[in-house]
Amino acid sequence: MGEPHGHALSEDLSHIGPRLRAARRERGLTLEGLATGAGMSASTLSRLESGKRQANLELLVPLTRRLGIRLDDLIATEADPRVRRPMIRRAGLVIVPLAPENSPVLTYKITYPAAGVLPELQVHDGYDWLYVLQGRLRLRLGSQDLVLTRGEAAEFDTRTPHAMSADGGRPAQVISIFNRSGARMHTHTTE
Repeated sequence: MGEPHGHALSEDLSHIGPRLRAARRERGLTLEGLATGAGMSASTLSRLESGKRQANLELLVPLTRRLGIRLDDLIATEADPRVRRPMIRRAGLVIVPLAPENSPVLTYKITYPAAGVLPELQVHDGYDWLYVLQGRLRLRLGSQDLVLTRGEAAEFDTRTPHAMSADGGRPAQVISIFNRSGARMHTHTTE
């Protein structure tokens, strides 16, 4: 049933050295510069970064203060990378989020129903990129009426009037990537 607590903690501590080194380099500091500012020798800091010296609060607190980071930044466990967001059903579409909610670019797998009724054209702020996984997707974009098939992609400014639906009597499955404005318009639900 999971790892023993001691083993998990030692795994967390094994990341301190590389994280400390990365924070120092991000700030353009040399070993000597950071060590002097934190009141220790460059060799002590080097041994900490390489894992040859055991980290303790007496050493870490001055380093984190000098770097402007928290102790948690050095020992925090890695976040679970899996996306666990609920599926959205809206106007016959099945929308599966493929990116975390706080991601700067929001990605979804959208299944358009076989009915294939093209909704009203809409205009909103945003940008959309899509890729057809299965089926055929009808894309009405301004005066263009296009049909995209499996393996085709499209990219467009959503301030151009647009609408999408499945084409050919079968569902269409698409990966869509939106900025925040586009995602809000395409995935909002009405309760």
